[in-house]
Amino acid sequence: MTVLRIDSSARFEGSNSRQITDYLVERLGQEVVSRDLAATPPPSISAEDLLAVHGSSSDQRDSLSAHLALSEQYITEVKSADTLVFGVSMYNFTVPAVLKQWVDYVLRVGHTFQYGANGPQGLSGVKRAFIVTATGGTPVGGDMDFASGYLELILKVIGVEQVFHIDASGSKGEPEKIIAAAQQQIDQLLD
Repeated sequence: MTVLRIDSSARFEGSNSRQITDYLVERLGQEVVSRDLAATPPPSISAEDLLAVHGSSSDQRDSLSAHLALSEQYITEVKSADTLVFGVSMYNFTVPAVLKQWVDYVLRVGHTFQYGANGPQGLSGVKRAFIVTATGGTPVGGDMDFASGYLELILKVIGVEQVFHIDASGSKGEPEKIIAAAQQQIDQLLD
């Protein structure tokens, strides 16, 4: 069993999402492949590059080949995993820009999903995903949370069978208590 860990917090030290994700990955006790989107951010995609990644362009510029190769790499990482673990710090009520860029590389018709009579059908083969969402004050799952629901939708589109949320909201107040509560949520899910 393999876990693909995807971190997106811009903070490397003192990041609540990273601390909680460390704990979750340790508890899962499986082989881990790590993708740190803040350390190695996906490049922005131009309109022409987006067409190439999604197979709508015959242009063979070097940038197109590079974007396509990165898309293939990300998709291979996803399809090789049984479990996805996302460390998400909510910025301005949504996911970090680097995570949205990663999504743009991963969502590809015919690779991670296909359209059927009833909408998208996932092709990833991933069994489960855990989304650790850390916020300064915005409640996870609340009206102003445009991060956790968005990411859950993306995961359902690519066919992830089960999506679990770890709520680490309110960390501006008492981060130690928030981290402990998130670890307790993890323990309850995995025990």
